[in-house]
Amino acid sequence: MSDQLDKGEICVRCHVAGRVQGVFYRASARYEAQRLGVNGYARNLHDGRVEVVACGSVSAVEELREWLRKGPANAEVTSVSCAVIDFHDYPQFAIG
Repeated sequence: MSDQLDKGEICVRCHVAGRVQGVFYRASARYEAQRLGVNGYARNLHDGRVEVVACGSVSAVEELREWLRKGPANAEVTSVSCAVIDFHDYPQFAIG
């Protein structure tokens, strides 16, 4: 992990709670991630949260993390918790 941080890259796993399923949250997250050049994925969890894994430059991932706190217009985000994980070289940002 420190090798990637030395290169200015990071990977985080975030869990987003609130009204985030059925409001185009994952598709909007993919759009934002692609705009920022961040790879990874967004998927619904059985408990109603959305899991987002984001890998890329530290600044781009941080900008995506800020966006996750707001989400698209119809979302109502109540919390976002993120943790740094081992770097993965995803080819693009996908919806799971």
